[in-house]
Amino acid sequence: MTLSLVLGSGSPRRLELLAQLGVVPSDIRPPDIDEDPRKAELPRDYVNRIAAEKAAAVTAGPDEIVLCADTTVALGRRIMGKPADAGEAAAFLYALSGRRHKVITSVAVKRGGKVWQKDVQSTVAMKRLSDAEVNAYLASNDWQGKAGGYAIQGPAGAFIPWINGSYTGIVGLPLTETAGLLTAAGFPLYKGDA
Repeated sequence: MTLSLVLGSGSPRRLELLAQLGVVPSDIRPPDIDEDPRKAELPRDYVNRIAAEKAAAVTAGPDEIVLCADTTVALGRRIMGKPADAGEAAAFLYALSGRRHKVITSVAVKRGGKVWQKDVQSTVAMKRLSDAEVNAYLASNDWQGKAGGYAIQGPAGAFIPWINGSYTGIVGLPLTETAGLLTAAGFPLYKGDA
């Protein structure tokens, strides 16, 4: 039986990161689930729940492995998801300015009734931002659809002097852990495995 991979995400960044592993999904099926945090839910619990719910929501055949992930930016206990508009993006950027925060990505891989899951936490330092920097970044529209209102791999990379953790995890798919989960699920990641 040849296994094929279904990416349960509409994120072009996750597609690009999978390509770094030499993996091209046979299909892309972004699940439609409610991603609102629960009352008093902690950021790590939140991303693990959402990644698992995404995996559960994607229907797959017996020869398909589903890969889902969720990324959030956490400032202390505060979950910073995708900003609704430029005003919220600006509020996020000013809150993160000059401080360290965590970026947590949870990856869930499903094959049949079994799910393998792992989360990766990275610490990110953002330099103190001037109004001009924030306004120029907002005008770029790069903040749209990005947890915390920024993407390290875009123009906001100039705001990040230091990280501790997984760069690919911050982008949205930690490759070391993803490769381990796919291998555990029996996906022939390295041709010698087949």
